Amino acid sequence: MYPTRPFLCASFSYVGGSTPTGECSATDPKLAVVTELLNRRFGRPSRMLAVGCGDGTEAAVLADLLGCDVVGVDIADNFHPDAQEKVELVVADAAELPFADSSFDLVFSYHALEHIPRPIEAIGEMRRVVREVGGLWVGTPNRSRLVGYLGSRDASTRDKIGWNISDWRKRLRGRFRNEFGAHAGFTRGELHALLGARFRVVVDETPAYYALLYPGHRRALSILERLNLAKFVFPAVYFSGRPS
Repeated sequence: MYPTRPFLCASFSYVGGSTPTGECSATDPKLAVVTELLNRRFGRPSRMLAVGCGDGTEAAVLADLLGCDVVGVDIADNFHPDAQEKVELVVADAAELPFADSSFDLVFSYHALEHIPRPIEAIGEMRRVVREVGGLWVGTPNRSRLVGYLGSRDASTRDKIGWNISDWRKRLRGRFRNEFGAHAGFTRGELHALLGARFRVVVDETPAYYALLYPGHRRALSILERLNLAKFVFPAVYFSGRPS
């Protein structure tokens, strides 16, 4: 079973191994930004796969916002009944997806890849099931970040400080890596390399995501990018991909 992960919706939060609670709102700004970027990059898909969908709430909200059929897969059979009424939810290993080749227009995975023991095989499966003219969207925590969890709305300041202290202890011990059970994620370079091994076109969407999320700070974000400091500031990284 994959460890508990932070969910896309702001009303869910990573709580160090406990189960996320709350309801996902379609008005969540992070989800709205991702939807906007998906529309820009890929248009409206007919059929989408959400890999590592948790309880399925994320997949259900995306189905509403994108106006398409969504299938969600997760290693754990912990699906929310309301989500099951709206989308197809399947228990499956991301490294062995039970779908035919070229079954989806878009494959989406958010804060799941870092918890999959065989990420390169999972990416290979995502490539296999996406159509040649389709696309991929992946987001993970940024392993280069100095601090994280600041956007966890349902977490206390004490929780956030505690999680960051735990992360830094793992860094100091050289164990801030996914394979050691840390909520580490990937650096931008690492994720680009993983996706580039299977997808011909890979685009770093991280700057675009944060520019849309924080429109009043675009100048500061641009300066951070130019000075190569953004890699330490952004808590997560986002990439899109195309098979050809």
